[in-house]
Amino acid sequence: MSDAHRPLRLLRAGIDTYQQPVVYMHRDCHVCRSEGFTALTRVLARSGDREVVATLNVVVDDHLELDVAALSEAAWAILQPGADAVAVFSHPEPPVSAPALRAKVFGQRLGESDFLALMHDTVSNRLSDMELAAFVTACAGDRLDNEETIALTKAMLAVGERIDWGGGAVLDKHCVGGLPGNRTTPIVVAIVAAAGHRIPKTSSRAITSPAGTADAMEVMAPVALDLEAMRSVVEREGGCIVWGGNVRLSPADDILIRIERPLDFDSDGQLVASVLSKKAAAGATHVVIDIPIGPTAKVRSFSAAAFLEARLIAAAQALGLNLSVLRTDGLQPVGYGIGPALEARDVLSVLRNDAAGPRDLRSRALDIAGVLLDSAPGAVLGKGRAVASTLLDSGAALRKFMAICQAQGGFTEPGVAPHISPVLAIRNGQIRAVDNRRLARIAKLAGAPGSPLAGTDSRVRIGDSVQAGEPLFYVHARSPGELDYALDYASAHPDIFQIGTGQ
Repeated sequence: MSDAHRPLRLLRAGIDTYQQPVVYMHRDCHVCRSEGFTALTRVLARSGDREVVATLNVVVDDHLELDVAALSEAAWAILQPGADAVAVFSHPEPPVSAPALRAKVFGQRLGESDFLALMHDTVSNRLSDMELAAFVTACAGDRLDNEETIALTKAMLAVGERIDWGGGAVLDKHCVGGLPGNRTTPIVVAIVAAAGHRIPKTSSRAITSPAGTADAMEVMAPVALDLEAMRSVVEREGGCIVWGGNVRLSPADDILIRIERPLDFDSDGQLVASVLSKKAAAGATHVVIDIPIGPTAKVRSFSAAAFLEARLIAAAQALGLNLSVLRTDGLQPVGYGIGPALEARDVLSVLRNDAAGPRDLRSRALDIAGVLLDSAPGAVLGKGRAVASTLLDSGAALRKFMAICQAQGGFTEPGVAPHISPVLAIRNGQIRAVDNRRLARIAKLAGAPGSPLAGTDSRVRIGDSVQAGEPLFYVHARSPGELDYALDYASAHPDIFQIGTGQ
């Protein structure tokens, strides 16, 4: 056996590289020398009947023995090596999609087979993060036309699982994001399921925001259900709110999102493919998309919203989805809280018909639920919002929500952070605008979503009058250090709530 094909013992590095498989070898390892591996080389590891293509990181000191390869958490999960396992390492074959990737980088249009090859190579980890970043960049802006957007959506759908719920309508909703506290999903799911419809909702965790729907829901009930458990909940209660990461309905999208978020690229084509591939994979037949519009939201103008809506409708028609789009106010956060527990508290206050609960969250949830109920087969058009309001006011939506929580593993009341401090207005005047992004950043600096109790809590709205020294919002944190960190940022940005003096 040549040195290059001599196996290496496998160790678990205990390093979280998110979704990217990484392997660690010593630079003087015989495999590195024989194969000519260097840092960031793509390597193929085979152990037993499993294999993974990983990125090589080279160890230059004595932290790793010469006959050992250490695996990141992502690589370990794919190979699933047993005790005393070994692996053989080699150069992988070039990705089949390399010509398509190069063509797109140079501005050429791609067809369905090209996108399918790219998505196959994406989910099999044949493309490096640098290659995926090149693909994301080449598709950014308006570099995907409608036909390419549809082809990408179909390709992402083809390389993942797809749930079949049998006959009948399956309802779903999605918000394109960019608006803190807009936690309508648990309320909408409860209303729609209480109305007797199926609404199997898979949601994401936060990556760059203070909370995702799955983070807020997890404060109240387990969300890390597998596909079998998810199906059981829906068959029992008609709806669910679970984390999509365990179900993995559009794995290519999960990988591309990992690349897109640090780049902060806005691409309507990729957004459409991302949203609709997951909706179709989840078995949805009727979908409502919420597009908040505002200068510090993701969609910043009505013209941009109209362009995105046209893209969504065209792709939905190609997939056979019944799609409705709702354009909503994105000028300021929705609800009082930003952060998992604070948003969960707002959700419960709406479901419990608490008179002191956030009226904007209630109204927006009823708007979305109403459009969704109107879209269902057999519905009397225009009656959906009234039906939704009755289900909410009567307590039927709350009972359904609690039943869903119990089916998912049991309900827990949200807690309160141990450290809370106000941020005060520095002048008298009227609130003229709110910087959504900076307010969300304060919630993150306070510890959200990693600390579920952390975040911000604000009761003032655009148009409200405030006095100097009056609280604009409160910062919630798990530790004094995190609280100070967030307060320092707030002090450095006193215009998050823009106060006009009327002069």
